Amino acid sequence: MSIEEQQELKQKSYAEALRYMNNAKETLRKAKKEDKFYTNRRLVRIACERAYKGVLLALDAYLTLNDVELPTKKCRSIDFYTMWKIEEIDDMLPKYWVTVHSILCLGGHSGHSLDSVVLHAAFANAYEIINKIKPAGCD
Repeated sequence: MSIEEQQELKQKSYAEALRYMNNAKETLRKAKKEDKFYTNRRLVRIACERAYKGVLLALDAYLTLNDVELPTKKCRSIDFYTMWKIEEIDDMLPKYWVTVHSILCLGGHSGHSLDSVVLHAAFANAYEIINKIKPAGCD
């Protein structure tokens, strides 16, 4: 992959992942909080699904940029991402990934993660993954 193709992939994937995250944050904002818990399970579930899709998009781009060939199958399990030994590429990435997967995919998708502090931490970890593909000059 040429440098121009890498930059194009970064820009496209980064912008799309941020679009998913912004959409997720807006949806979560509508979910109203009571104390530190969100009250609308449906909106929390939608927000978590959107954020998770943004992370998957960024993670796929990151792996592609690191010469990992992705299977053509769109639906991948958590095992797909861990079997590539992503810790060999970046030792912090698996830590962010496990948190994001656990909270956004498992807890959020089911509507059981309603704690705003926990969701905020998952979103912060999602941004850490997305920033791995941040193009040069983006602030």
